[in-house]
Amino acid sequence: MQITLYRPSIISYTQIWKLILSDYFKWVLLIIFFSLLSGIFINSARADLTVEITRGKYEPFPIALPDFIGETKDEKAMGKEISAIITKNLESSRLFKSIDPRAFIENITSISLTQPKFADWRLINAKHLVTGRVILGPEERLSVEFRVWDTLGEMATEGYRFSATNNQYKTLRRLAHIISDKIYTQLTAEPKGYFDSRIVYVAESGPLDKRIKKLMIMDQDSRNFEELTDGKYLALTPRFSPKPDVITYLSFEKGAPRVYLKNLRTDVKEILGKFKGMTFAPRFSPDGDSVILTYARDGNSELYEMNILTGKIKQLTNNSAIDTAPSYSPDGKYITFESDRGGSQQIYVMKRDGSETKRITFGKGRYGTPVWSPRGDLIAFTKQLRGQFAIGVIKPSGEGERILIRDYLVESPTWAPNGRVIMFMRQSSRDPESAELWTLDIAIGMPRLVPTPTAASDPAWSPLLTQ
Repeated sequence: MQITLYRPSIISYTQIWKLILSDYFKWVLLIIFFSLLSGIFINSARADLTVEITRGKYEPFPIALPDFIGETKDEKAMGKEISAIITKNLESSRLFKSIDPRAFIENITSISLTQPKFADWRLINAKHLVTGRVILGPEERLSVEFRVWDTLGEMATEGYRFSATNNQYKTLRRLAHIISDKIYTQLTAEPKGYFDSRIVYVAESGPLDKRIKKLMIMDQDSRNFEELTDGKYLALTPRFSPKPDVITYLSFEKGAPRVYLKNLRTDVKEILGKFKGMTFAPRFSPDGDSVILTYARDGNSELYEMNILTGKIKQLTNNSAIDTAPSYSPDGKYITFESDRGGSQQIYVMKRDGSETKRITFGKGRYGTPVWSPRGDLIAFTKQLRGQFAIGVIKPSGEGERILIRDYLVESPTWAPNGRVIMFMRQSSRDPESAELWTLDIAIGMPRLVPTPTAASDPAWSPLLTQ
């Protein structure tokens, strides 16, 4: 499609390493334990204040979204569908509340020739109004025009027109997501939206002793599900490239755990590097040219960076501790990771070349799976304390730690492209079938369930599909 824009059980890491070096099954256990933040640790002598977000009553912004108009029957049907998708997207952000169409007084018949009757829209408390039109051109070329109106100021924002090369259902939904992002950024002053994006995650099913874990991908609004691996082999830790058509992930397809690259357009996959031990916890650099990963060999794990263009490999850490779960800063100059080098599982930051390592967490509990925000201002993490899990954020300097949510098991945070919303796995009980994906706006809270056909874990959010 071408789019044109016109304007749980806890054991020690030491115990884990005694278990892993004998056969395939024990390697599987290791990866699963890492993903669940396993490890038993002593608390640091220093303890900083941890602030849990407290939220007052938040009132979403009232907005009117009448069906986009069209001349033909097909155009009108598409306009109705596009408006419904935009409405669902904006409401899912928790920042907007759409007004019931039954309350509308004016019937929109044009989006450019005449202004709407602002008094009618103010009367039903619509602070903003979105009007749009669908046009089916030659060769079924689909174009959508829209405009956002300020009913109080009685003025319109700049109008936009998007065109796509066909009118298939996926194309229609893509255009609706792109328009949703434009409305979101115009009305929130956020630099980016996140609706035109996808989620890759681990789909889980089956009994615990024969658990199937395969990769699935979907639109951020739980539509257009596609299977990426068939479930014959364990697949974990999927991560997107800055280019949303490439992912990296861990698989046991060749027996030992190995990191793979997969092109989603061509379906071509390849093993990353020729490591003699096991590799896991991969993540792309911001430019997409390198992958950082954990390489475990001879009972020790270190961080390595591999240039996927040249094949050159560089070791970044070198000590007897367990270093894993690396993540780049958005400018590519720094790396955050988890390590037990200080006696307990904590989060560290270092320069990309492995120098100037600094510990940034000192609170009670165990910290892991750090993920740098696309904005660069925060690092999301998972924390375990007294048998309960939590997800929080902290500044790269180590200041301002905030807990966002607590539950029986919450883990694997991933950032939306705009750096304001996170997605994570949430499991409410020991039942593995209760594992679900949720999102949360870090400014206002209010978690939201992201439906999936089966139990789900380890999500990864793509960049915006339209850059």
